[in-house]
Order: sequence, then structure tokens, then C-alpha cells
Amino acid sequence: MADWQSTITPPALARLLRATGPAPTAADAPARRPAYRSLADQVRRLIGEGRLPVGTRMPAERELAAALALSRTTIATAYETLRSEGYLHSRRGAGSWTALPAGSTPPTDALFPLPPDDSHGQLIDLGAASPAAPQPMLAEAAAGAAELLPAYALGHGTYPTGVPVLREVVARRFTERGLPTTPDQILITTGAMSALHLVRRSLLRRGDRVAVESPSYAHVLRALRQAEARLVPVPQHRPEGPEQLPCWDLTDWHRVLQGASPKLVYLIPDFHNPTGALIGEDQRRRLLAAARTVGSVVLVDETMAELGWGTEQLPRPMAALDRAAQVVTVGSASKLLWGGLRVGWIRAAPALVRRLAADRIHTDVGTPVLDQLICADLLGERFTEVREHRLAQLRADTAALLPALREWLPQWRFAEPVGGMTLWIDTAGLSGAALSHAGDQAGLRIAAGSQFGADGAFEGFIRVPLTVPAHSAAQAAARLAAAARTAERDWRGAPPVTTLAV
Repeated sequence: MADWQSTITPPALARLLRATGPAPTAADAPARRPAYRSLADQVRRLIGEGRLPVGTRMPAERELAAALALSRTTIATAYETLRSEGYLHSRRGAGSWTALPAGSTPPTDALFPLPPDDSHGQLIDLGAASPAAPQPMLAEAAAGAAELLPAYALGHGTYPTGVPVLREVVARRFTERGLPTTPDQILITTGAMSALHLVRRSLLRRGDRVAVESPSYAHVLRALRQAEARLVPVPQHRPEGPEQLPCWDLTDWHRVLQGASPKLVYLIPDFHNPTGALIGEDQRRRLLAAARTVGSVVLVDETMAELGWGTEQLPRPMAALDRAAQVVTVGSASKLLWGGLRVGWIRAAPALVRRLAADRIHTDVGTPVLDQLICADLLGERFTEVREHRLAQLRADTAALLPALREWLPQWRFAEPVGGMTLWIDTAGLSGAALSHAGDQAGLRIAAGSQFGADGAFEGFIRVPLTVPAHSAAQAAARLAAAARTAERDWRGAPPVTTLAV
């Protein structure tokens, strides 16, 4: 069976083109800027920003000419320009579809942990959105867990579904958030990525389609590609430009769900990584209804869900809006507590929990008991104290970082999130890969935006964590500005999309 291919209609493309700036008109003249050149530049920008996904079938020349009130010659010349630059592929009888230039090099990957040679801590890490541990709460919880450990040491120490006390704590927290949950619906895992891996391995087969937000979390996109899933990106919608938080474009989601019938839908509705978006209940409910009609399982990543540091109005979990039990929810202790505690969880129907627990025996067997006991303490009686500590820290760090970025890089644009740990920055056309390379010279690790695109888009973006300590914010912004100057000098004249995610 042939793979599904997204198609954009002439009116939809016209709307996107209008959103990028002044639309080309027949009155454009060579003395100013040829209309075909303006059109080609706008399409290339849409591809680079991920608003026009790679692989999208473009309208026929005659239809697009009518929608834009341009001559067919203008459209044909623009298409030919895009083909010559590598942004459009065409085949006789099959039409034309968007692409990225061949021969691009992979972006610098700043999402891996710091290299061991930074023993003096001189490198500022903008690749990891991960906070320091809450002290002294962590030390106190670890001491308490060590006292409890001998009782657990009397047995074999393997708990495929998790230590009962932690399952109860996680189930109770779901219930408090508006989603009644029992411990038999909870599976404790070795971090959120382990949870996502278990779900993916259980529910997907090679070649299955997975609909994902565009952009989305880089590590999950990579894991899905390595599993040979077929990613179907759905662009996020920014109704008022890059300085407004995005939302879901439900028209696009309906089109993808009906056209592609994906086996799985992967979503981050709570303080999205990387954009920071928070999706309201109405959109959540409508997307679930659309997924239900085609039988897609919805995998919800709630890693950031408890981190609403700028708002008290938090939607209920998506699974609370789902009457068909089609939602599988993944959560983690690493963002709220500490990345060194590799503890995550899955909330699903009891039958799926049992199935996943049986499946994990062949991988990690179970999550370390001591880590689970520490998390049970911190997520139990200490939860309010721990959460308030984390939110206060994020408020302070964000209040220092955002003004510093605006001072040092006034031409860059971003939307201010109200929660989570990530900031998605439009670099005004500067290559994210170039910034990553230049950051090495400036003592800075930078996560290029193309890593967060299912198809290598978002080259003109970077992700910056909101976990930069307040006392380091000015220095981080200054180094980022230095990296920008280096990248501007070394990459001047390069096309806006130059790298592919791997």
C-alpha cells in the first residue's frame, strides 16, 4: 500500500502565504522583486518553519495561479526555482511535493548529556531542559528511603509493575487532577523514555503511521524513526505570529486523521516541549473525538504537566475527557524532581498495564527500588512543598532569562510560556545548526531547532531551557549573542534550511 501523502489546497496555501508577510502580486516588477521570487522565498520559509511539512503535495500550477491572482507563468517559474534549490520535487503525472535540499549535514546534537571533559563547569548547557534536585527535600527523602529498603531487600527486589506504594501515590495524584485512577492502571518505568519505548514496542509495528505535532520532542521523534514508524507531522498553529503561544490546528488534525488513519497519535498538550504551548480542554476533547472515529490510540506525554508556574488554570488530563479508554498517558519524575531519578510511569487500562509489565521483563525487568521509594516520599506527603519549590525556581530563572535574551538578541522572537521548561526561539533566519557549531567556540551548547522537526524543518529556530540559573542568565544570553555573531559571519548567504535531523 502506498504511503499517505499530505495535500495542501490552493486556498490553504494562500492563507499560509499571507501569514508569512506581504503576498506577491502581479504588480511586482524586476526593479523591485519578481513575483515568482517572492513566492518561492515564502514557500521556502514555510518549509523551513515547519508550517508546510516536507512531503506535502503542492497545488497544481493553474489552481494556485487562480487562488493567488497570479499568472500561471509566475507559478511555474516559482516552482522551477524551488526545484532548482531542492525545496520541491516533481514527477510527471504525480505532481510536485515539498522537500529539503539533498546533501545536508546532520545538526549538532546538544540534547545529549554534557561531555565529561567539562570538569571545571565552564560550559553553559542550553541543550538540557533539566533542573537541579530540590534540596534539602531530596536528601531527606533518600535517607527515609534507605531506612525502608531493608524490608524490601528480603525478597527478590523485582517489581515489573512498580513498588505498590509508588503506584498508589501516582494513582492518587491522577485522581486529584480530575482523573479517577486505581493502582492497577499504573505501571512504574525507568524514566519517561522507557515508558514511551514500552508503549511504542507494544502498539506499533514497522511501517505503522504515527501522527505527531510539528515541532515535537526530539528524542521521541528519533526513537520513532529508529523503529521505522512513518511519521506524519501536523504543524502547530500560531494565530497571531511567533510571539503568541501555538495551539492545535484542528482542521489539519481532522485532515491527517481521516487521510492517514495513523495507528498512534503522539501529543504533548501540557507545556509542550519545545514550544511551551498549553492546550485547552475544548481542543483536547475535539481531537480525541476525531481520533476515536478512525481508531487511533492517543499517546499523551505529561512530563511537564505539573509545571504551571505562570497560571493556576490547568486543564484536566486528556484521559479524563476520553470515554472510550483510548488514551495512554506517560509521566515522569525527572522534570518535577530531578533527572537523576530515572522514574516514570504509564497510566492505561489494567489489561494493557499487565501486557506492558510482561513485555518489560525482556528489557529492564523493573525500576530500581530505592529510586521508587524516594519518589514515593517526594510525590506523596512532600508533594506540595516540592512542587512549590520547583515552580518558584522556574519563575525566578525565567524572570532573569527572558529580559537578558531581549537585551542581547532584540531581533529574535519568542512566545512567553506560562509553564514548562522550554523556550522556542525564532532566530530571524539564522541557522540553528550554525548556532550550534558557533556555540562550541562561545562555551555554549545549543539545541538546533531542526532536531525537533519530524522532517528536518525548523532550521531557523533553537530551543532554550528555562532552567538556566538566574545568576547565569546574563552570561548565557551574552554567549548566545556571541555565537549568533559568529554564525552570521560564517554562514552569511547560506539558505535558511541547511541541515537534516538524524
